[in-house]
Amino acid sequence: MSETLLKTPLFDLHVELGGKMVPFAGYEMPVQYPLGVKKEHLHTRDQAGLFDVSHMGQVKLTGANAAAALEKLVPVDIIDLPVGKQRYAIFTNEEGGIMDDLMVTNYGDWVYVVVNAACKEQDISHMRANLGDDVEIEVLEDRALIAVQGPKTAEAIGRIQPEVHDLVFMDSRQMQIDGVDCFVSRSGYTGEDGYEISIPSADAERLVKLLLEQPEIEAIGLGARDSLRLESGLCLYGNDIDPTTTPVEGSLLWAISKVRRADGERAGGFPGADKIYEQIAEKNYSRKRVGLLGEGRAPIREGSELFNADGEKIGVVTSGSFGPTVNQPVAMGYVATAYSALETEVFAEVRGKKLPMKVARAPFIEQRYYRG
Repeated sequence: MSETLLKTPLFDLHVELGGKMVPFAGYEMPVQYPLGVKKEHLHTRDQAGLFDVSHMGQVKLTGANAAAALEKLVPVDIIDLPVGKQRYAIFTNEEGGIMDDLMVTNYGDWVYVVVNAACKEQDISHMRANLGDDVEIEVLEDRALIAVQGPKTAEAIGRIQPEVHDLVFMDSRQMQIDGVDCFVSRSGYTGEDGYEISIPSADAERLVKLLLEQPEIEAIGLGARDSLRLESGLCLYGNDIDPTTTPVEGSLLWAISKVRRADGERAGGFPGADKIYEQIAEKNYSRKRVGLLGEGRAPIREGSELFNADGEKIGVVTSGSFGPTVNQPVAMGYVATAYSALETEVFAEVRGKKLPMKVARAPFIEQRYYRG
C-alpha cells in the first residue's frame, strides 16, 4: 500500500507554477519548475530564488527554563544565545551520534526551533521526553516556511518590508510583511545571503505570490536546493550526517560551542559528551567527512565507493552532483582519516571505472552571508 503523501500550504501554487512534484520526507514537493534545475541553481546564485520548506518542523518552547532544558540535549550554547539571534545546533545520542541538526532562535520569552522534516516526529518526541514538565512544547502546525536566497534577495523583499535590511546573518525578528505576522531570519542553506520566513498557512500563498511578483525572485525546486547546498559544503541530514556519525567525524567541530567543550564553563551534560570529548582529545576516530572535487565532467553520485591508488576501499560518497557554479563535479563523503588531508588524490568508482578526485576544502564557493 502506498503511503499518503502530505501537502504543504503552497502545494496548489507549485502545481499552478508547473512544478514537477515528487515524494520527499513524506510530502509532495517540487523537484523543479519549467526553468529546469541548472537554470534555477544559477538564477539563485545570480539573483534570488524562493524555496518552499514548509515540510520542516516548527516548534515553540515556552517556560522560564526552556533554553537551559534544550541546552542539555545539544553541545551548543543556548542559555547565552542573545535575544533575536539564531544558532545552528545538533541533537546527539548516547554514542555521540547526530540524531538531527536544527536551528534555534531566542525570541525572548520563547525559543523557536526548526527541525528537519524526516526527523520531526522523532525530535518532538525527544523534546517531550527530556525537556521537563515546566517547558511547554507547541508544534506550530499552522505555519508555512519559505527560504528566499540569493544576492538580490534583500533588495527584492526590502521593497515590501524595508525592515529586513536591518538584519545581519543569523539575526531573527518577528515582523509584518504586507500585513502578515512573520518570523524572519537572515539565514539559509545555499551559501548566499537571504532570509527564511515563517508565515501563517492561511496567508502563505498570497504572500509568496507577492514575493514572486518581484522581478528578481523565481520559484526554485529541491533539485537546485540540493546542488546549491552541496556547493556550499552544507550537510544534508540522513546523507552526510546520521545517528552513526559524531560531530567530530562529520567535521562539525565548529558547531560545538566553546562554553560546552571539555574545558568550558558548562562542559558536558548532553548525550554522548564523553565520547565526543574523547574523540577531540585523542583523535581516535577512523573516518572524516571531506569535500571532494572531480577532475573530469562526470558527476560522482551518493553511494559511490572511494579507493586509494592501490585499489583499496577507503570511503564512500554521501552527496554528489555536478556543480553548475564551479563547473565541475562536487561531492562530500567519508574517507579513512589517513586520506583526509587537502589535495589527497582518491578514486571514485562509477560504472566500473575509477575516476580521480581530490580532497578539497568545502565550501567549494565563497559563502556570501551578509554580516553587516
